[in-house]
Amino acid sequence: MSGFWYGGDYNPEQWPEEVWREDVRLMNRAGVNLASVGIFSWARIEPRDGEFDFAWLDEVLDLLHAGGVRVDLATATASPPPWLALKHPEMLPVTVDGVTLSSGSRQAYCPSSPVYRRYAARLVERIVERYAGHPALALWHVNNEYGCHVSHCYCDESAAAFRAWLEAKYGTIEALNDAWGTAFWSQHYAGFDEILPPRAAPTFKNPTQVLDFDRFSSDELLACFQAEAAIIRARSQVPITTNFMGFFKPVDYWRWAQEVDIVSDDSYPDPADPLAPAYGAMQRDLMRSLGGGAPWLLMEQSPGAVNWRERNAAKLPGQMRAWSYQSVARGADGILFFQWRQAVAGAEKFHAGMLPHGGTDTRVFREAEQLGSELATLSSVDGLLGQPVPAEVAIVFDWDSWWAIEQKASPTAVSYLADVLGWHSALTAAGVTVDFVQATGELSRYRAVVVPSLFVASDAQLEALDAYAAGGGSLVVGYLTGILDPDLHVRTGGYLGALRETLGLWVEEFAPPAAPDLAALGGGEPPAVGVRGERIGGRASASLWSEYVRVESAEVEAVFDGGALDGHPAVTRHARGSGRAWYVATRLDPEPLGVMLDAILADAGVERLPRVPGVEFVRRGAFLVAINHGREAVTLDLPGTDILTGGSAAGLRLDPQGVALVADA
Repeated sequence: MSGFWYGGDYNPEQWPEEVWREDVRLMNRAGVNLASVGIFSWARIEPRDGEFDFAWLDEVLDLLHAGGVRVDLATATASPPPWLALKHPEMLPVTVDGVTLSSGSRQAYCPSSPVYRRYAARLVERIVERYAGHPALALWHVNNEYGCHVSHCYCDESAAAFRAWLEAKYGTIEALNDAWGTAFWSQHYAGFDEILPPRAAPTFKNPTQVLDFDRFSSDELLACFQAEAAIIRARSQVPITTNFMGFFKPVDYWRWAQEVDIVSDDSYPDPADPLAPAYGAMQRDLMRSLGGGAPWLLMEQSPGAVNWRERNAAKLPGQMRAWSYQSVARGADGILFFQWRQAVAGAEKFHAGMLPHGGTDTRVFREAEQLGSELATLSSVDGLLGQPVPAEVAIVFDWDSWWAIEQKASPTAVSYLADVLGWHSALTAAGVTVDFVQATGELSRYRAVVVPSLFVASDAQLEALDAYAAGGGSLVVGYLTGILDPDLHVRTGGYLGALRETLGLWVEEFAPPAAPDLAALGGGEPPAVGVRGERIGGRASASLWSEYVRVESAEVEAVFDGGALDGHPAVTRHARGSGRAWYVATRLDPEPLGVMLDAILADAGVERLPRVPGVEFVRRGAFLVAINHGREAVTLDLPGTDILTGGSAAGLRLDPQGVALVADA
C-alpha cells in the first residue's frame, strides 16, 4: 500500500449477495481500502468434511478488487465448524477443572490437538492454493486472536504434548525435579510419564510447573501459527500477520513478534474508563516496540460501543478519531475496525460497526467517513507515513515475571500491569515517549531504562542491566526485582541478586503493609505508605509495598515515613561505572513519582515534549501530534502549522477529543 490502510473486518457470509455490491460502494464512500475477509468462514468454505465451496469467496474478492479495496485474507482456522467437533470430539478443549468445552461458540479447539492441526493445515493449503495470486490480496491473516478464549488446555492431548515439551527442555527427569523443587510436598517424579498439566488441585500448585505450563501453552499456540505460516510462505510472498491483543497475559508476544511480517493489534479500551487513553498509549507503544520500531497495524478497534462488558459505554463524539490518531502517532500505518457492517444476528450483533444498524445517516458512519478522508489525504503528506517514533526512555517488560508474580503464595497480591501502567503514565505525563524492551535487548540506545518488578530474572538479564548502568545509562529499578531465577528458585543472600552491586544495596525483608480490610486483600484501594525526601517533593504517599532495604554504597534520596520502617530507605541512587542506578522500594503515587522522574530525566538529559494537562503529545517523523483527552478545550502555543486545519499552531484551540498534527516550523 502506498498510503494508510483503512477498513475493517468484513463478513459477507452473514449477508445476502445483493448487499455485497452496496458494501463495496459504501466502502469507497468511507475511504476503506483494506478489508479483512474470511476470519470466521471455515463452515462456509468447508461445509462438509473435504467438500470446499469457494464460489462465494471468489465473487467477494473479485468485487472488492473491482472496487479498489485490497484484502487481508484470513486462513479461517479460528473457529472449527460443528461437523468437525462432532466427528472428532477429542479435539475439544478441556478446562482446568476437567470440563470439556463444546462447539456452538468459537475457538473450540485444543491447540495441541493433532486432529485440529491436520484439518487446519488442509484448509490453509486449499485457501493459499486458490488465492495466493489474487490481485486483491495484500496481507495474510492467520487464525484470529490466538488464545483469546482458550489459552490453556488441560486435556490428555495437552498432557502428552506438555510431557514432550518438558523432556525437550530438561532432557532428564532429574533435571526437571531439580528445577521444579519437587522435594517439597513429596512431588518427586520418577519419569516424565507421571507428569500432568497443573489441573485443579487441593491447594497451591507447584509454582515452576505452573510457569512451565504457561510457557508451554504460549508455545503451543505459536506452533499452530507457525504451521499455517509455513504453508503460506511456501506458496506466497505476501506478508503474514496475526492479530495480537495488547497486553495479553497468556501469550509471550516477544517470541511471537519474531514470526510475523507485520505486527497487528486489537485494542478495545473502555470509553468509560478515565485511564483508557493512558492504557491505550501504553498498548500502542508495546506494538511498536514488538516490531523493533517498524510501522504496525491497528487490526481491530470499535467505532462505538462493544457488547461484552457489563456496561457498554458508547464512544464520545470524536473519541474514535482521537484514539485512532493516538495509534498513528505511536507508529501505526493502518487503522481498521471490527467490523465493517454491524451484524443483525449472532453473539456480536450489538457490537458497533463502521456501518451501524442505523445506516449511513448516523454519527458513527459520518465519523468513519471523516477519518477515512483524512487518512487518505495524510497518505500523500511527507514525513508521517512509515516514519519512526523517537524514544529516549524504555521500560523492561517481561512475560515470565508477569506470569510468576501473580501466582498464588507470593509475598503479596501484585498487579504487574498496574505497576507498568504507573511508570508508563508518569513518563508520558513528564513529556516522554517510551519504548518497551527486553532486559537483554539493545539498551544502550536509551538515556534511561525503567525496570518495574523483574520478578523472574536470569543471570544474563541482571548482567545486561548492570552493563547498561555501568556504560553510562540511567537505570531505575522497582521493587520485587531479581527475586527469583528462571526456575523460580529464590536468589539467597539478600534479594536483588547481582543487582546488589549495581544498586549499592540489598533487600533484607519484605514488609508489605496490611490492607485496611484483610478480606479484600488485592482489591480496592491499596494501603497507604508514607515517604519523605526532597527527591519526591517532601512528604508524599505511596501504596501496596514496602521493604527493609540495607544500603551499602548507595545514597538515600527518600525514606519511609512512619510505622515500623520509619527512616528506612525508600528511594536510593547509586553511581555505577559512568552511569547511575536508582531503586524504588514502594509504589509511589503519581505526584511524587513525577517529581522523582523529573530529577532522573533531567540527570539523564532526556528531551521532553510539551506538557499540557489532559493533552497527549507524541512526535512521529516530521510531526508533533497533540490529542486532547480532557473534558475542556485547551489552547496550544506551538511553532508550526496544524496540517489538519491548515492554521497556525500558535493559539490553536483544541476541543475535547480534538487532534492536531503540527508540522515543524
